Amino acid sequence: MFRSLCIALLDFYQKFLTILKPSCCRFYPSCSEYARWQFKKQNIIKAFFLSFFRIIRCNPYCKGGFDYPLVHKTDFKLSTYKNSMRIDFFYIHYKGNEFYMIKNIFKGQK
Repeated sequence: MFRSLCIALLDFYQKFLTILKPSCCRFYPSCSEYARWQFKKQNIIKAFFLSFFRIIRCNPYCKGGFDYPLVHKTDFKLSTYKNSMRIDFFYIHYKGNEFYMIKNIFKGQK
């Protein structure tokens, strides 16, 4: 429920409040889109802190650049006889609302 509320507030901000000010985010994707992705993919507390620190970094003294959210999946097993693996997912914007999902697999690590 709290996750849905946070995502709804971010949607409201993106649709109605961002048109009132010039675009000034130093990162891509924007801080609000980054926060939206985090709230969709991470637990609430981790998403809040990652979003908060991203907003803190978005200032004139930071170089900015590309900063895609990274999602970790742990204890993922392809089958019962293989070791656990750590898989990192991150998204790269393609066009409009389309994204590439990149997957890094680290075998033998938990």
